[in-house]
Amino acid sequence: MRAETFLAELNRLRQDLDEDPTDIEWLTLHHVFCFISYKMGDFQAYIDEQAERGAFDQFQG
Repeated sequence: MRAETFLAELNRLRQDLDEDPTDIEWLTLHHVFCFISYKMGDFQAYIDEQAERGAFDQFQG
C-alpha cells in the first residue's frame, strides 16, 4: 500500500466540496491533506507498519 493512494483519495474528497473555510468538513480535509503531503515519509512509515499488521488485507484496490 502506498501513501500516495490515500493522499489521492483525500484530495478527491476535498475537491468534491466547495472551498469554504467556514465548513468544518472542507477545513478538516484540506488541512489533513496539506499535513500528510508535507509528512509523506512519516505517513508511509505508518502505512508500512499497518500493512504488516494486516490492516489492508481486505482492501481490493
